[in-house]
Amino acid sequence: MTAEGFLEGRRLQMARGVLLQCIMGGYPPARFYGSDDGDLALVPDPAQIHRLPWSQPPRALAICDADELTGGSSKLSTRGQLKAVIARYAALGLAPVVATELEFFVFAANTDPTQPFQPPLGLDGRREDGHSAFSVSSNNGLRPFFNEVYACMAALGLPRDTFMHEMGVSQFEINLLHGDPLLLADQTLLFKHLLKEVALKHGLTVVCMAKPLAHTPGSSMHIHQSIIEIGSGRNVFSDKAGEPTATFRHFIAGQQAGMADFTALFAPNVNSYQRLCHPYASPNNACWSHDNRAAGLRIPASSPAARRVENRLPGADANPYLAIAASLAAGLYGIEHKLEPSEPIQGEFEVPDNLSLPCTLHAALERLKRSQLAKELFGKEFIEGYIASKTIELTSFFDEITPWERRVLAAQA
Repeated sequence: MTAEGFLEGRRLQMARGVLLQCIMGGYPPARFYGSDDGDLALVPDPAQIHRLPWSQPPRALAICDADELTGGSSKLSTRGQLKAVIARYAALGLAPVVATELEFFVFAANTDPTQPFQPPLGLDGRREDGHSAFSVSSNNGLRPFFNEVYACMAALGLPRDTFMHEMGVSQFEINLLHGDPLLLADQTLLFKHLLKEVALKHGLTVVCMAKPLAHTPGSSMHIHQSIIEIGSGRNVFSDKAGEPTATFRHFIAGQQAGMADFTALFAPNVNSYQRLCHPYASPNNACWSHDNRAAGLRIPASSPAARRVENRLPGADANPYLAIAASLAAGLYGIEHKLEPSEPIQGEFEVPDNLSLPCTLHAALERLKRSQLAKELFGKEFIEGYIASKTIELTSFFDEITPWERRVLAAQA
């Protein structure tokens, strides 16, 4: 839209079905988004209008809500779903607080998708070999890129806590500061967009796939969650003596109750399960633990005021609005129904059958399809539409024969 049209308040409309567009560009049958495929209104959030500092000529980006022309948020909108979850907390006098940790890879340009990704050439003319985890000098070869990333974050008002090199080859992580869940989802979206755009300027490729390299750790989007009392700001996970509360237990139990049903929301792509089924600190379970990274739900070591629950299941490829909404909705369900969690685990452990999670996209979608909890919390329209879109993507994947199949199976009698 032109700047003039935007400033005049001209309404921007979009076909309803676009909210269910799959990643290859196709759509499920029209019955999943209304047979007429009528329009939605895109309503900009005044707090989320940003001039893009990397763009020439100058452009701006406005994050919008997708609202029905008859009023109210579209049930197919993931941002709308997150706002609805936050409103359910507010009705109880509570406000969730979240922070996201996003991992990503920075690769050299990759023009041939049949070839593996490679780390970029460093200032010394060599490619990183994978021994730089948490190194203070590991990204020196990418300094011009990261300098512009930092400058663009500042220009967009994206505060950052820590940036570090992660365990993978040319893999990095950012921790965004904790705050309002909708704000953090917006910031996570903006940051991923920023990364990819700035990388293109520098001849690089930023990849937020869950598992872009074999035999290498994948990329997560861990979600840290706590709940405060509106007004006092008190963390309701801790009592006055600094001990865990019943609300804390109920929240964990709700997370456990929803994790298997919601796996397809946290791990939305075929590649997501490459990360979960070859775990390098990427647990595919609904166990919980005090500071054990093998558990899907980890309670980081912290002061009572900072007591929180870290959901370690979502990958970097997850929709931040949907992943945060699903995690918070499950926790609220536990609070409302006063559910009790399993016993915490420590050290090495075997995952009980009732706390195991689907390990393929097909299994995750089948679990979601059967989930009454998902339909109760997100509505039948959203869940059925989401499954329809993801089923198209899964079918497209199975329409191709992989190099592994040709290499290993072709010679079989």
